[in-house]
Amino acid sequence: MGQPVAVTVKRSAEAGRVRFELNRSLTGQEHEQYGSAPDREDTFGAVVAVRLFATGSVRAVHVLSNVVTVDLVPGADASPLAQIITDMYQYWKPGMVPTVPTAQTMPTA
Repeated sequence: MGQPVAVTVKRSAEAGRVRFELNRSLTGQEHEQYGSAPDREDTFGAVVAVRLFATGSVRAVHVLSNVVTVDLVPGADASPLAQIITDMYQYWKPGMVPTVPTAQTMPTA
């Protein structure tokens, strides 16, 4: 379940910078800029930043509305990053098995 985020990758004229344009807004009109993974995931911009930094390929992340701009570590490949953003809202993935809660039997008095 969840809806994939449509992502268009745009290369920047500046080497090592990639822009991802999304079909939904993450921040509204507020800038979010990260030079490292944030401690708290209290905004959608922070969530995507944490996931991007976890790849080890990212030096900095800037999020404004529906655009995520990433500065890459020298020599890093940007291609896997788009999939991280696409899957951001996917909380049910193929192969996952649901857990079914069972009713607890109440002891008789």
